[in-house]
Amino acid sequence: MSDTGSLLKELVCRACGTSADASRAASTCPGCGQSLFATYELSKLSARPWLRSLLERPATLWRYRELLPVRSTEMVTTLGEGFTPMIALGAVEGVEVSVKDDGSMPTGSFKARGMAVAVSRAKELGLEALYVPSAGNAGVALAAYAARASIRARVYLPERTPAAMKDAVRLYGGEVVEVPGTIREAGETARSQEKDRGSFDLSTLREPYRVEGKKTMGFEIFEQSFSNDPPEAIVYPTGGGTGLVGMEKAFSELRSLGVMDHIPRMYAVQPEGCAPVVRALSEGAPRVTPWVEPQTIAPGLLVPAPFSSEQVLQAVRRTNGGGVTVSDREILAAMKTLASRHGISASPEGAAPYAALPKLLRNRLVRPGERVLLYNTGTGLPFSVAALEVALRSGPAAT
Repeated sequence: MSDTGSLLKELVCRACGTSADASRAASTCPGCGQSLFATYELSKLSARPWLRSLLERPATLWRYRELLPVRSTEMVTTLGEGFTPMIALGAVEGVEVSVKDDGSMPTGSFKARGMAVAVSRAKELGLEALYVPSAGNAGVALAAYAARASIRARVYLPERTPAAMKDAVRLYGGEVVEVPGTIREAGETARSQEKDRGSFDLSTLREPYRVEGKKTMGFEIFEQSFSNDPPEAIVYPTGGGTGLVGMEKAFSELRSLGVMDHIPRMYAVQPEGCAPVVRALSEGAPRVTPWVEPQTIAPGLLVPAPFSSEQVLQAVRRTNGGGVTVSDREILAAMKTLASRHGISASPEGAAPYAALPKLLRNRLVRPGERVLLYNTGTGLPFSVAALEVALRSGPAAT
């Protein structure tokens, strides 16, 4: 087998400092139950020559292979994911705005990043069956990459998940288990039913490698920015929060390599009807408290209590960022404007950063002369705007 050149060293728990062997399948920390994170032998990477070498590599996230956990090229499971476009929207009140569009990923969302890396690593470690609770996109991505890797996949979805996503999971060969409630109930059901099946949990931050795929968002933002000068602020829709943790991890690794001077401020965007992360940020809390009666038209943001929320909050705080809420009405309006004015198809989740921009400007969290990146995490194609309008008029999510 040929070597990717991965500099993977070990797994480490940031909460209690416990380290684990990266050569074995691992879920959460054996000491305290919190998330494990991959570490790399950064001292072995010559940063400037490495950055130059990227110019000659394929335009996928695997161009960053030295800082990804898969060691054998034969184990890389890919559909060509990554290196999605950054689309300029022009100036808004003196702020240069662009969109990073992960709606163009192979499975239609940024979830392809995490699943491509996690499934590849699962294959390398000899795992044969995987499962995940999902609001939709993660399940679709798992089913697709598991099919590519010839690994069995089971996806636990809230009953309200769009039919197009359920159908996509089944088309890729994944098994769908529908669960009443939100992703919280889907997760509880999944872990209960999978307990003695010998399958492996790929839930958000409950295994170490999805976040490694998500960190390629940060690498790409750095590499695609003019003269490797990233924007001053990144506005990101937040459900489970792995993307925030991943981007901050990427920026920290780049700073350790000596190639990145300033780290963008990261702003978490959540709907008014389910905003546990934004609430914890505003209150200075060390972790989230579960959101009571969560409601929103954005299924991927319907996460009332993200696992390992301490890591999500720390990621935002390390960048001197913050949080902002938007109404479902504002999300729907942003979906329409992005499509009709800019030609960008955005899911409700992906439209939330655009909806948040006026508030960020009004509160001077972003200022004239700065560059702001809005992160569109997924395509709007599985969503019916007409159905969302009906939900907005009739449900408690209407604001």
